[in-house]
Amino acid sequence: MAPFPRYSWVAALFLALTAGSARAATEDCDLVGDSGQESKGEKEVLDSLAPLRNKVFITSAKNEENDYTYRFKVCGNAGNTSGAGLVQIDNKNGGKETAVGRITSTHLIRGSDWILLRYKDGEKYDSHCDKEARQAWVMISCNSKTVGDGFTLLNEERSKVQDCFYLFEMDSSVACAAEDKSLSVGSILLIVFASLIAVYLIVGFLYQRLVVGAKGTD
Repeated sequence: MAPFPRYSWVAALFLALTAGSARAATEDCDLVGDSGQESKGEKEVLDSLAPLRNKVFITSAKNEENDYTYRFKVCGNAGNTSGAGLVQIDNKNGGKETAVGRITSTHLIRGSDWILLRYKDGEKYDSHCDKEARQAWVMISCNSKTVGDGFTLLNEERSKVQDCFYLFEMDSSVACAAEDKSLSVGSILLIVFASLIAVYLIVGFLYQRLVVGAKGTD
């Protein structure tokens, strides 16, 4: 059997590294701004979404005219379209897939108990909204009892000339504010006051027994 040429090993290694890099590039969110110049606040929100990664959330929307399935993934391919974090599948049209928003154009906003994730640069409308690119808005509301649940389509706003969007909602504990376990000023004062009373009583008791020599109930 002829020895495996050395350059073949090099080529195989190069192809593996290239494939890995390409896969990583399409499996991560790209925030607005050049590399290293993204919003610090958005990066922190993105980090907080880590528990939702590698999960695909699915919902359906059906009426007399349409039958759609929507798939959503945080910083990953939600369907077969590379880079699409949210896709629409037309069940009445042979399962045709449409990219509603791409992870390469991710925007994040955080509130007190909610996170708004926006994927922009989806496929363009055929006739609505001046044929602009689709975009998906996912409102993630605080629910400490679940990592991720209740993914639902609320509305597709396409009656405007521009800035149309698909609005979704879901529940997740990642949107909940971190619990503040530190003591309040009032609690600290109460503890100090109780401690002083305890010290006063103990010192008084010892003084009566050891110095005055009182016994019993004297």
